[in-house]
Amino acid sequence: MYIGVKNVRPLSDFKLAITFEDGTEKLFDAKPYLENGIFRELKDERLFNTVHVCFDTIEWDNGADLDPELLFAESR
Repeated sequence: MYIGVKNVRPLSDFKLAITFEDGTEKLFDAKPYLENGIFRELKDERLFNTVHVCFDTIEWDNGADLDPELLFAESR
């Protein structure tokens, strides 16, 4: 089942508080992704904190984004 992102809020230690369209609230740890490609740029906390909802997922100001299905599956 596909569930889009409704809200995202950056937290300390490269975590994200995410609210999905069905009302589910989850915590996503982005640290494992910060060693790959464009996500390396997100080690800069100022850039990491630019995260926002774009259409039905999240995106950062550098253009990095993650699939909402991955976010839902990998969040606690």
